[in-house]
Amino acid sequence: MNQLRDALVRYVEEHTSTDAAHDLGHLHRVWRNATLIADREAPCDRTVLLAAAYLHDLVNLPKSHPDRAKASLLSAEKSTPLLRDLGLRADQIDATCHAIIAHSFSANVPPETLEAKILQDADRIEALGAIGLARCFAVSGALSRPLFHFEDPFAVSRPRDDQTYAVDHFAEKLLRLPATMQTAAGRELANERAGVLRRYLDDLATELDVPVSGW
Repeated sequence: MNQLRDALVRYVEEHTSTDAAHDLGHLHRVWRNATLIADREAPCDRTVLLAAAYLHDLVNLPKSHPDRAKASLLSAEKSTPLLRDLGLRADQIDATCHAIIAHSFSANVPPETLEAKILQDADRIEALGAIGLARCFAVSGALSRPLFHFEDPFAVSRPRDDQTYAVDHFAEKLLRLPATMQTAAGRELANERAGVLRRYLDDLATELDVPVSGW
C-alpha cells in the first residue's frame, strides 16, 4: 500500500493543478477520513479506496468553470491509464473510476459501492469543521466573493445567495452535508464537524450583534 500511495502522490504532484482548497494536503486528509470511516464499516477494497482518494481531483476545475460538473468524470478518464500501469485489475480500475465520478457533489451520481460511499463521505467531511471553514473562505477569496452581506449577513430579509457571499454557503450547502452521508461512521464525523461551523456562526453573530435566523 505504501508503494502505491507513493506512486499516486508522485503522479498527482506532476500532473495536477492545485488551489488552496484542493492541494496535496486535501488528498492526504481525504485518505485519512476514508480510513477512519472504513475502519468502522464493512470490509472494502483498500487499494480501490486509496487510488480513488488520491486521484479524485486529478482534473481540478474552478468552482466557477462551466464544466465543473464534469471534473470528476474527466478525473476518472485521466486516471485509467495510470491505474492500469500501476497493476490494478480491471474490476479495481472500474471500481476506482466509479468512486471518483460519484464523489462529486455537482456530478450528482449516486455511489453504488462501499468504496464510492466512503470516498464521497470522506471528501464531504473535508468541507466541514475547522478545515472546511478555512477551505470555504479560501475558495471565496479566490473568486473575489465578499465574506458576507454587510447589512444582512444571515439573510434574514433577503434570499440567500452563496454564489455571492461566502457565509451564505454555510446554510445553502455545508450544513446540509451531514444528511447526505452514505455511511454511519461518515454521518457521525460529519455531525461533529458541522458543530464547528455552527459555533463559528454563533460567534460571528455575537461579534456582529445580529441573530443567526433559521440556520
